Amino acid sequence: MSLYLGQIHYWLFNKINLFELGEKDIKIWAKKEGLKVDEWEKEIYDEFGEPLENKPLEDMIDTGNIHGWLQDKISRAEYRYATLVTRILEVNKDYINDLNEIMNLKGNREGKAYDKDKNSLESIYNVINDYVVEGMPCDRINEIIESSNTELTWKRTRCLHKQYWDFVGGNVENYYILRESWIKAFLKSINEDLAYREIEDGLYKIQLK
Repeated sequence: MSLYLGQIHYWLFNKINLFELGEKDIKIWAKKEGLKVDEWEKEIYDEFGEPLENKPLEDMIDTGNIHGWLQDKISRAEYRYATLVTRILEVNKDYINDLNEIMNLKGNREGKAYDKDKNSLESIYNVINDYVVEGMPCDRINEIIESSNTELTWKRTRCLHKQYWDFVGGNVENYYILRESWIKAFLKSINEDLAYREIEDGLYKIQLK
């Protein structure tokens, strides 16, 4: 177990924070919609814990078990998100359209804040992975298959999210629907000529028109 914080630990910590912003955005909308968010929140927090505090990583993390602490925070964030989305869709399955719009707005906002290389598809692919939670780096979930100046294709080696959605009685497809909305909006905000699509289950492509 590592006793020292490195760049990769701050990178993971930032990803968790960004993921939890989606949870926060959804709850703000749900409260305006008159849904039972406060009741759900208490149940979710009692079972899975609260989101990260607004503190530096070094003030919270267990330095005797850095890997385990980060993995635990990822799992808890995944459980909370899956539960919240599932509860909302149990009220009305058509709320998926509203949730998609929330992810569109989030992707657009975060894409506009992106100030790195807007021409290299590999750079853009890497920054997507700066936001999307896919377990720990050692899980090696995404693998680039083809890369050129105009197209980049990658595959998902396995799904780490289904276990969380199954546990709370949800459908993991809703996770991927919302993630796709975020990615499309994120890429469009970076460059209008960027397109994203899922070629088949677990195989993805970004293209520069």
